Amino acid sequence: MKIKICGLNPTRDVQLCIDLKINYLGFVFYERSPRNIHPQDIKVLSHYKKKNSSFVAVTVNPSDEFIKQNILGNFEFIQLHGSESKDRVADIKSMGLKVIKAIKIKEEQDINKYKEFDNADIILFDTPGMEKSLKFPKNLITKLPNGAKYALAGSISKDNVENINKLGVNFFDLSSSLESQTGFKDHLKIRNFMKKINELKN
Repeated sequence: MKIKICGLNPTRDVQLCIDLKINYLGFVFYERSPRNIHPQDIKVLSHYKKKNSSFVAVTVNPSDEFIKQNILGNFEFIQLHGSESKDRVADIKSMGLKVIKAIKIKEEQDINKYKEFDNADIILFDTPGMEKSLKFPKNLITKLPNGAKYALAGSISKDNVENINKLGVNFFDLSSSLESQTGFKDHLKIRNFMKKINELKN
């Protein structure tokens, strides 16, 4: 079972997530987001011993210049939430990054879009809300492909993760459900969620 937490603060949240063995730590570069971080904030990331965690830069249609200035050397993964094509994914991978491509799902036919991105390292099936905490349609969860490279985002919490896992999902991406106020991760919620995940693993 893999866990990714998005919208983290580079100083406040990172050590906790590493200590809890969270697989992917996501940092948002999107100015309209309450979780947006400034490129200057990422300097502190080099101070952490990541152990088995990977850092992910969450972006929307990033330019080559932005990637070269801010992402290379600081992150292993870049997450793409924009209108990027398969060719664009290939271009970014050629720079030395692994790619998570987000696919927004409104209806069942949207799921098949993932087949266009067979060169992405991870496919993230997401709601169309872009951080608006929309619930992923339960009737579509069972239609998603299974496997280690497919992740699900959309109102996942300690209370429903067991049921979603029973539907075949093993890779969970969380953000707002781990906050007590928008943009601020609640460390107790993170600890309780990971406690639940460890119970499920055992």
